[in-house]
Amino acid sequence: MKASAVLAAIVLYAASVAALADVSFKTSQVKVGPHALKVEVAAEEPQRMQGLMNRTRLGREDGMLFIFDEPGYHSMWMKNTLIPLSVAFIDRNGLILNILDMEPQTLDSHMAAGPAVYAIETNKGWFAAKKVKAGDKVTGLPAPR
Repeated sequence: MKASAVLAAIVLYAASVAALADVSFKTSQVKVGPHALKVEVAAEEPQRMQGLMNRTRLGREDGMLFIFDEPGYHSMWMKNTLIPLSVAFIDRNGLILNILDMEPQTLDSHMAAGPAVYAIETNKGWFAAKKVKAGDKVTGLPAPR
């Protein structure tokens, strides 16, 4: 019985890894304050679950835009994420609620400071280097559902 349970767990794990490998992302461009950022859009649950996991690099002016189904105090973690990132949580009106830096391959929770509808992850320090802060506006966001 124990061997069959282990085998079942391995099969489920392999299926979940294969499912994540099939996830694809559309790209778009947003403006964070006056700064253009090319983003991959994670609007569906499988895309949000995969995020930027297992990537070894991210272009200097690239990121990922997460679109949540409902406004909420959403959080991010860095499990299986190999590159350091910064995340900006954004409300329904495109205002940045807060920006947090995240270290690779950690399970620390990084939470929105208010009801977020969007989050943008990009290379760690990108927001600071561009002098982007909470209260700044992001434009070009798809309408929330």
